[in-house]
Amino acid sequence: MKIIQPQPEKSLYLFEVDDVLYPHRDFILQIYYLFGQFVEFTESRPIGSMVTEFMKSRYEANQTDDLLGATKKEFELSQDYSENFERLQANGHLPLKLLLFDEIKASFQALTDAGKQIAILTEGNPVLQLNKLKHMDWEGWDKQLKIYFTDELVFRKLAPFSYIADEFGVDADAIEYIRKR
Repeated sequence: MKIIQPQPEKSLYLFEVDDVLYPHRDFILQIYYLFGQFVEFTESRPIGSMVTEFMKSRYEANQTDDLLGATKKEFELSQDYSENFERLQANGHLPLKLLLFDEIKASFQALTDAGKQIAILTEGNPVLQLNKLKHMDWEGWDKQLKIYFTDELVFRKLAPFSYIADEFGVDADAIEYIRKR
């Protein structure tokens, strides 16, 4: 990603989370680690690091369809861990902070220096997305950011861009949305 340069016609910049603010890989690999440790404890077998490595290699090979099923089969797991895996993603406490891309920090600074407003607009399960956000090392940027969850706004029958434009007192055309391409 490149540094976002302020545009004269834009006054509000909305940023997606995954692979925009930070590398999503950093989150999911920590979840795989936590999951491996959980499986090791539950199964009472020393397989945590092998489970983590198996899941990581499948992820990196872009083979994540039915990842839990493949993991269960590979390690002959005695139970379905789907609920536990989902719970870890939504509520797990990550061992390491998620670090903002350097380009994002520079973009935030450039936009702020130009008098532009910045906020987060993220799609997906709000609980899961919030868990990611609370594990980020914001370096103080979180104190001046509002966070919006697309799914929550749509559930409330609100059009996200119109709602956020009203909140900030800007025209919807003055919003720039930065997301993974």
